[in-house]
Amino acid sequence: MSNTQAMQPQQPDHAALAPDVQVVPREQFGHARVLVVGDVMLDRYWFGDVNRISPEAPVPVVHVQRQEDRLGGAANVARNAAALGAQAGLLCVVGHDEPGERIVALLGESHVHAHLERDPALPTTIKLRVLSRQQQLLRVDFENTPAHEALLAGLARFDALLPTHDVILMSDYAKGGLTHVTQMISKARAAGKAVLVDPKGDDWERYRGASVITPNRAELREVVGNWKSEEDLLARVTKLRTDLQVDALLLTRSEEGMTLFSGNGVLHTPTVAREVYDVSGAGDTVIATLAVALGAGLSLQEGVALANRAAGIVVGKLGTATVDYDELFQ
Repeated sequence: MSNTQAMQPQQPDHAALAPDVQVVPREQFGHARVLVVGDVMLDRYWFGDVNRISPEAPVPVVHVQRQEDRLGGAANVARNAAALGAQAGLLCVVGHDEPGERIVALLGESHVHAHLERDPALPTTIKLRVLSRQQQLLRVDFENTPAHEALLAGLARFDALLPTHDVILMSDYAKGGLTHVTQMISKARAAGKAVLVDPKGDDWERYRGASVITPNRAELREVVGNWKSEEDLLARVTKLRTDLQVDALLLTRSEEGMTLFSGNGVLHTPTVAREVYDVSGAGDTVIATLAVALGAGLSLQEGVALANRAAGIVVGKLGTATVDYDELFQ
């Protein structure tokens, strides 16, 4: 089945149940070509022990003993797609600095094809987390907005990359990397590509025409307001989808699983998480798995079942982690 076919609505079935997860051949995932576009960051972790309180202020003193760097934001999404065996590309803007070089190195280690625009004046986004005994004590953010010239260069490169990818994935972290997202979605849909969006903020007009939007509960409330019931939620989402001409919306609901609203009706998939250790990055895993499934020719419903399974695995890991092919189908 082609990606375009996978996105076509069928007969409504409000009582549909999630299909059983079927094993997809590894080589089928290997044929999926996913281009991730968006805001990248370096997730930097400092691990240490706390044995005393500072004499300068009532705060713990952390004796840092180990540092670990991981890909964050859109880079983590691309890393998740690559971990499943897909051909993953990443289009983004980074700075000419040590964190930017570290991201380049980590992308190489993760087998992600990097298509990077460099902004000499941009400090690459860093999210520094300080942890002790597996508990996060503090997070420090370093970030700024890319220059207009770098974003225009990225738009031109997007045009060149579009024909060689099956699925386009927009990973928005509101850092400025998706300034031209509306144009990118329009071009991708005109080329017959499925476009998935992980949204941010309350202005979803910029995502008009996307194939699938994947908000969590807080992100959806920011746009449609608080809902009083499942019927009220359906009415609000249906109006939103109609207004924005979006094919489907996948609502991730943490411990309640996820719900797909589409032309097929409503499909609710209960969570399969055995142990919730850390939910950071779970949304990245969900949308990456869904993109790979669509790129491999699976239906949207089959992709949701796989994404739900992947989310149940990744929340049992610390920080922005991934799920590989063997874990997903073991």
